[in-house]
Amino acid sequence: MMNEVLLEMPEEHRKKLDALFEAFDIIAGGSNVYLCDMRYDISRWSQNAVDYFGLPGMYMKGAGDIWAQHVHPDDRESYAHSIAQLFQGDAAEHDMQYRARAKDGSYTVCTCRGVIVCNPDGQPEYFAGSIQNHGQLSYVDTTTGLRSLYGFFDDLRSMFFRKDPGAIIQIGLSSFSNVNDIYGYTFGNSVLHEIANRLRIHFANKGDVYRMDGTKFAVITHVLSPDELSSLYKEFKRRMAHDFVIEGKRISLPLNAGIVMVDNFDISTETVYSCLKYAYYDSKSRKLGDAVIFADALTDDNRHYVEKLNVIRNSVTQNCKGFFLCYQPIMDAKTEQLKGMEALLRWKSEDYGTVPPIQFVPILEQDTLFPELGRWILRTAMEDGKLLLGKYPKFLMNVNLSYAQLETSSFVNDVIQLLDDTGFPPENLCLEITERCRMLDMSLLKNMFKIFREKGIKVALDDFGTGFSSLGLLREVPVDTVKIDREYVKNVENSSADQSTIRSISGLAESFRTEICVEGVETAEMRDFLRQYQNVSSLQGYYYSKPIPMDEFIQKYLTGSAPAA
Repeated sequence: MMNEVLLEMPEEHRKKLDALFEAFDIIAGGSNVYLCDMRYDISRWSQNAVDYFGLPGMYMKGAGDIWAQHVHPDDRESYAHSIAQLFQGDAAEHDMQYRARAKDGSYTVCTCRGVIVCNPDGQPEYFAGSIQNHGQLSYVDTTTGLRSLYGFFDDLRSMFFRKDPGAIIQIGLSSFSNVNDIYGYTFGNSVLHEIANRLRIHFANKGDVYRMDGTKFAVITHVLSPDELSSLYKEFKRRMAHDFVIEGKRISLPLNAGIVMVDNFDISTETVYSCLKYAYYDSKSRKLGDAVIFADALTDDNRHYVEKLNVIRNSVTQNCKGFFLCYQPIMDAKTEQLKGMEALLRWKSEDYGTVPPIQFVPILEQDTLFPELGRWILRTAMEDGKLLLGKYPKFLMNVNLSYAQLETSSFVNDVIQLLDDTGFPPENLCLEITERCRMLDMSLLKNMFKIFREKGIKVALDDFGTGFSSLGLLREVPVDTVKIDREYVKNVENSSADQSTIRSISGLAESFRTEICVEGVETAEMRDFLRQYQNVSSLQGYYYSKPIPMDEFIQKYLTGSAPAA
């Protein structure tokens, strides 16, 4: 049948179909891929899909009608409606779950996503997509016997489909690598298995327990409130601290927990998961393992906040619609001429106005979409920075990095590619990191910044002194500039403690051969006091300018009369 189908398509079109299909198949991550040449209504499908669902062959004529007969009769109408919306131009993509009939006649739940690919003239040319067969995914974690991360997300989506309110707690272990290092991985797996058993017993008849990524677990409950979950966790944590003995060994395992209430089904499951992870890491980093309920971690009205966060998250998927950058100048401490600027992210919409980053960046950092936003920030900053290089050839563009960007394997290549794409000189780029980077593998971090420095890219350590790990990070990662947080200079003219802090950091900077940039400069008196320190080479703050949009920055520093530094 394959040969008969292909006779209806010119050879050059078949070769292009095959080449595109192979590319999609490589990046599909285990999903079944399909690609339809809409001019001939001829499709190529993954062999795995053909075998599992009993399809006529890898090449099919009219595959849409053939596949529709495999969709469960109860789901067929909604499936047809979704496809019709896509082909009529009323939807940007086909994205839905339905049941599909396998070769043996049984039905399995699938997630199907598809998009139309247009030619340069804007005419539809291909219909491409993937089918994730949940029947072939591992829904059981082999180490603990619990439902796996796949199962967690499947049940979460089911909650949304049924609009069934509930609460979720994520519980994780700190310093578990020490257990593996001391006792070995076999013993470590035994520990995880025992914790899973205890969680099952502790939450019996109250919720379903899941093994998440790494050493994290989760519970979905429809009978407990967030406060009740918090109380149960507190008791579980107490028992783990005093009564956890396995194979004759008493193990100390610090726990952390984040909790989120699910009662708003107008948002996405991804947004809920990001909120859950934000609460979890707040427990780990600031609350010494006490449970953090997402609502309690925020000052804004919680329901309104989550809806706003969901809109902001969706904006990332729409080519970062609504996001924009403001820039705060960095001045030479001696000449007070423009030396550089720091790119600062903002978001705005008609419904919510302008939203500062503190309200969304910490949560989005927990989201798999954040690296995409990070690439947009870097590209935009580089393109804007090029406008100033003619007048300020040594000008530095400072861009803040998140650990969520740094932990992606493609980050180094992304930065280098963006420099090539924009033509921005690497020696004019300064990447700012914070002490949260200590969460990453230090050898990988050191290698990463070694590559950057070889390219001429500068590195700055932001918010120096605000945490316990700043000095350790300074020792491990060679940096060009230390940025002193505004908390240490707001009373510097009158506070002997602040003055001692500045002297100490100045001495450290000299030892590590780094420059100092002081943030939060708000008055002429602060400026004059800070300029007496030899290693303070840059000043930044409202005394010079608040963060302003690029057009205002250009008007102030490019079209004005400010001389080059």
